Amino acid sequence: MDELVERGVRITRQRRVLISVIQNSPTHLDATALLAIAKQQDSGINLATVYRTLALLKNCGLIDELDLMHLEGEKHYYEAKTSSDHCHLACFGCGAIMEYASPLFEKLKRKIAADSGFRIRVARLELGGLCKQCAKTTA
Repeated sequence: MDELVERGVRITRQRRVLISVIQNSPTHLDATALLAIAKQQDSGINLATVYRTLALLKNCGLIDELDLMHLEGEKHYYEAKTSSDHCHLACFGCGAIMEYASPLFEKLKRKIAADSGFRIRVARLELGGLCKQCAKTTA
């Protein structure tokens, strides 16, 4: 919220609700799921408001848009941007999405930047396979 205020963006009640839902969600949300949760707090929120707010937050670099291996078709998911990058592990068996952070990922980014001279601003890595539980049942 502070970042938006600093940029001169008006923080409406509906934007406040949507930002709160995104920040406090334990899972990755698509626009429809975000709307359903936000409507519990403000019944006046509609899908157009959700998409406008998502576009605003994405353009400000405050959220990431993910496709999560297209496990559910062409849906896009959103999560609050964090101070460190992480990988997403998508299970083709049960559909679970796990996050994985490692110093090795940070080291790889630094190496890529040093070798190429490229200034990395965003890093996204999605891996698809089978989670530990699904791998047991297919072994």
